[in-house]
Amino acid sequence: MSKVPGWLGRVGAGLTRMGQRLEERRAASESGDEPVGESAAVPESVPAPPTYAPAVAARPDPVAAIPWGMRVAAEAGWRLLVLAGTLWVLMKVISEVQLVVLAFVAALLITALLQPTVARLRGMGLPRGLATALTAITGFVIMGLVGWFVVWQVMDNLGDISDRVRDGIDELKAWLLDSPFHVTEQQINDIAKNLSDTIGTNTEEITTAGLQGVTVMVEILTGILLTMFSTLFLLYDGKKVWTWWLKLVPAQARPGVAGAGPRAWRTLTAYVRGTVIVALIDAIFIGLGIYFLDVPLAVPLGVFIFLFSFVPLVGAVVSGALAVIVALVTQGVFTALMVLLVVLAVQQIEGHVLQPFILGRAVRVHPLAVVLAVASGGLVAGIGGAVVAVPLVAVTNTVVGYLRAYSQELALRTAPAHGATDSEVAALPPAAPPPASSKEDE
Repeated sequence: MSKVPGWLGRVGAGLTRMGQRLEERRAASESGDEPVGESAAVPESVPAPPTYAPAVAARPDPVAAIPWGMRVAAEAGWRLLVLAGTLWVLMKVISEVQLVVLAFVAALLITALLQPTVARLRGMGLPRGLATALTAITGFVIMGLVGWFVVWQVMDNLGDISDRVRDGIDELKAWLLDSPFHVTEQQINDIAKNLSDTIGTNTEEITTAGLQGVTVMVEILTGILLTMFSTLFLLYDGKKVWTWWLKLVPAQARPGVAGAGPRAWRTLTAYVRGTVIVALIDAIFIGLGIYFLDVPLAVPLGVFIFLFSFVPLVGAVVSGALAVIVALVTQGVFTALMVLLVVLAVQQIEGHVLQPFILGRAVRVHPLAVVLAVASGGLVAGIGGAVVAVPLVAVTNTVVGYLRAYSQELALRTAPAHGATDSEVAALPPAAPPPASSKEDE
């Protein structure tokens, strides 16, 4: 019995110590200073895997995993897609307002041709309005008389041409029968019969085309009126129109555009004047050759050659082929060959002497660019697109060249902070010249 109190005392002392430890841990946990025992110790780092475990390489960054060339191609690709989409939308918009665009471009070309006359009249002391009116009226009257003269000559000689065409077809038939090509009369008759059947079966389409021709004539008259109206305002207020358009350009790009504009206009003016002179020389010399060879419609053919000369390369081929065909069906093979020689000789002189001398370096465009531009313009907007394609390419070439030089100049002007000498910077021309204010530009 005497041992029981001692045992109970030890148990009570143990419970008391356990209670004290629990209280200490509870107080430590509340204050955040709980001591961590050896059993609950957290290792400072993860232990290394055993030597027999396989090595696992870390995965690289996805951007670093793509080859550099592919990343460059992707960057260029999506930008090209954006540009292609923008051009597609622009072409759609232009096709919807094609008549207005072609009329305005034609007005620009006519203005480039007539503006020097306005400047001369103003230099003689005439007011701007009177000088513009006299120049525009005279120019439109001359163009109208040229068109009327062509129609009059064609209608006046149509009967004679029909008789000569029949005789020429008979001569061509006889020449084919006697030629070494072994063409039989039956084959010629079959070709003529097929042509007759084609015309007979397509009568409805021809009638529909005739009805559509009325709509085309209305569109042509509308385009002529728009062209005349735009030309008057460009001759009278061309500088104000350019200044207003500059306000739509972002401020950072405005100095470069202001410098490129006058240069583009000088290129366009040089192109129009040079093309008119070259076309006039072609028409006069080829027309004289046709006239002395006694080919009918020599004067209308000369006018057609003048008009087709505004389509570089392609126009010369078409107009020359037309003159050769007329000579063939009216005067025979020998005369057609002589006309072909005349056309080729004049075109060779034009290509190697007249164009480099008259047009100069300001509007020199590579022949491949000319062909591609004419073909693209013809596909987009027909004959009108083929006419304006080459001056558009020439102006674009001038603008891009100036903007490239201007950007390089700006880079050099900001180069003193990067090590350029003051003498190099001082040798640079003035940056971003504003549009020149002259009587010709007003």
